[in-house]
Amino acid sequence: MSVRVRDDYRSLSGPEKAAIFVLSLSEEHTAQIFNHMDDDEILELSQIISGLGKIGPSVVERLFIEFTEQMSSTSTLVGSQDSTERLLLKSGLSKEKIDIIMEEIRGPAGRTMWEKLGNVNEEILANFLQKEYPQTVAVVLSKVSTDHAARVLAILPDGFALEVINRMLKMETVQKEILEEVEKTLRKEFMSNLARTQRRDSHELIADIFNNMERAVETRFMEELEKITPDSAEKIRSLMFTFEDLLNLDPASIQTVIRAVDKEKLPLALKGATDSLKDLFFDNMSERAAKIMKEDMAAMGPVRLKEVEEAQQYIVTVTKDLETRGEITINTGSGEEEMIA
Repeated sequence: MSVRVRDDYRSLSGPEKAAIFVLSLSEEHTAQIFNHMDDDEILELSQIISGLGKIGPSVVERLFIEFTEQMSSTSTLVGSQDSTERLLLKSGLSKEKIDIIMEEIRGPAGRTMWEKLGNVNEEILANFLQKEYPQTVAVVLSKVSTDHAARVLAILPDGFALEVINRMLKMETVQKEILEEVEKTLRKEFMSNLARTQRRDSHELIADIFNNMERAVETRFMEELEKITPDSAEKIRSLMFTFEDLLNLDPASIQTVIRAVDKEKLPLALKGATDSLKDLFFDNMSERAAKIMKEDMAAMGPVRLKEVEEAQQYIVTVTKDLETRGEITINTGSGEEEMIA
């Protein structure tokens, strides 16, 4: 799929013209320019550069004509995160400052910290905030949109959420120093980690896609990949989380999964499981509950493979959701580390 080249000079804003101008200079000249700019100006210019995409040669030429005919050019420029980082590395800025700028760019969209938080998935944000002081969470939720705050509060543990609401009710105008401290904490402890995790490996993406396919379709694709790129196929397989990988859960995690899943789907999912996995689930139920589930499974008789796979995929989805919320930990070690209660 080709990328559209921007060739309408009249549509460019002043900051975009400045970004194109800087991008077209040598890295040494760019470094000299950055040395005369403050951090906010560098951040703003870097954000614009990283989102430019392809700039048509006519636009570059028109831009330089405004400065001087001697510097006109017909080269196509590409503004990207990589070219932005290269320019910053030549600027003389410290590695720490460059990392902060690039993490701002790679992180969620938004000029201010609060705009960025508004574009963070509520479950990810709630998982981070529940480890903070209620007063800090109250400040954060008072700064984001009310609908986003509502979704975050709904995910937080009830007692903690009520404490946050109570703090919000009693909260007066937040002092500038407190806001700055909260922003500093969010940038250092949350946004930097979020930016790093969002640089997602392509193998992880395909593994997640394969996890959500019907087993027959996934097997077909995997077999073809093994013929074409066996190394990639092996890496994808190692990243995939399947129903049988539940064997890697400890007893406490299995019990959490049992409480969270639909009790009508679990017997169907276990119908197609190995004896080891069945035993893991049964051993982590009460004797009475295990007996009832075994009777339910026996009463089902023959079941369609597709229905079993759908039920198993549902259990996998619930399990991964529990891990995202920090309620369980999935051991991704080798088979030797599997735990069977």
